[in-house]
Amino acid sequence: MKLLVTRPMTPAATEAICARFDASFLPDHPLTPAEARQAMQDHDLILPTLRDGFTAEAFAGAAPGDLRCKLLANFGVGFNHIDIEAARTAGIAVSNTPGAVTDATADIAMTLLLMAARRASEGEHLVRSGAWDGWYPTQLLGTHVTGKTVGIIGMGRIGQAIARRCHFGFGMRVVFHNRSVVSSLDFPAEQMPDLAATLSAADFAVVAVPGGAGTRHLIGAAELAALGPGGYLINISRGDVVDEAALIAALQSGAIAGAGLDVYEQEPLVPEELRKLWNVSLLPHLGTAAEEVRTAMALRALDNLVDFAEGRPPRDLVT
Repeated sequence: MKLLVTRPMTPAATEAICARFDASFLPDHPLTPAEARQAMQDHDLILPTLRDGFTAEAFAGAAPGDLRCKLLANFGVGFNHIDIEAARTAGIAVSNTPGAVTDATADIAMTLLLMAARRASEGEHLVRSGAWDGWYPTQLLGTHVTGKTVGIIGMGRIGQAIARRCHFGFGMRVVFHNRSVVSSLDFPAEQMPDLAATLSAADFAVVAVPGGAGTRHLIGAAELAALGPGGYLINISRGDVVDEAALIAALQSGAIAGAGLDVYEQEPLVPEELRKLWNVSLLPHLGTAAEEVRTAMALRALDNLVDFAEGRPPRDLVT
């Protein structure tokens, strides 16, 4: 089967993919919907990833059998860059890579939480600028993390991994909001009656929900007001889960104390108003940016491709 990999992969992943498939690799540039359509016409299998344009436009008018491609083995857990219903209508299966990213994403959430609380971005800039004139007792006073309350928004694999780090590592009280009841956790946590109650109880709110229409702007002005002037928002999910304009206004006005972001609503565009603020720590979507993690993600996608090629349902089928 002819496989298209839409981005360069790590050396170990590239070797494994090429050992199993007739694979072509594209440069590190997202596919437009027109390019995605052409790719589906030219290849049996595709390994796409974030920002590739597998939108409704790419599938427009395609019935089962019209397109050569039969599986999009997505590189990543999130797949909101793929129109799942349009893929289903076209007879194309979609898989993802759960599990491989859990710990790395939880680690980056904790990185941002600590950076925001302790004003690390501002402090590093001060040192790099040459303006630091030495230690004194009231310099860059931040917020203590140990013993505070964390509110997890989305208690799936990643949310639970973050909560464990908060509870066992920092002695934090854990409260959470989840769309379904979560009953079996291996650490103490309280499921709150709704999102507003979770945010009101939290010193730090960590957003760990899937992307997509159902969670777009889940966090807006009202939710940020519930978090309050002493609260910090951490987003490691998808950028459009947070209403970025409302977040900027809340940071500017002091409606919340600060934020830590690894994702953005119009990624890779980061508004100048956000970049100017020092009460927000900004990372360039580093959630899974460790070589062994990116290799594991690719190998998990490869597992799905091999399943399909050998006549089995892909193990991580999402449609």
